Amino acid sequence: ATVPLTSAAVPFIARVVEAAVREVDQGLIEAARAFGASPLQIVRKVLLPEALPAVTLALTLTLVSLIGYSAMVGAVGGGGLGDLGIRYGYQRFMPDVMLVVVLVLIALVQGVQSIGDTLARRLDKRSRRS
Repeated sequence: ATVPLTSAAVPFIARVVEAAVREVDQGLIEAARAFGASPLQIVRKVLLPEALPAVTLALTLTLVSLIGYSAMVGAVGGGGLGDLGIRYGYQRFMPDVMLVVVLVLIALVQGVQSIGDTLARRLDKRSRRS
């Protein structure tokens, strides 16, 4: 299940990173050009640092999606928490196992989302006050 999940994630990551880079203020890029920065310097010193909070949120979204997809992969024999929930919770009529699997998945998603949000907030230079 790793290969299909990776194949699905790579284009999504590329698209959200592109969207994050496009959000960078064009005035910053023009200012860097005016100071004589090369295209590589503009990417390294302007685009990436300014887009980093949005890229962090995009990667968080990707991880949350992959957690959901990996749980669904268990329904078709891919293993993991989804397989545990389907095999024991649903097919063997053990709702307590199904509930525990759902709660673990919810906790995992909430944890990843909280860490991603906190990291993006710390990386955002615009919200900091001097």
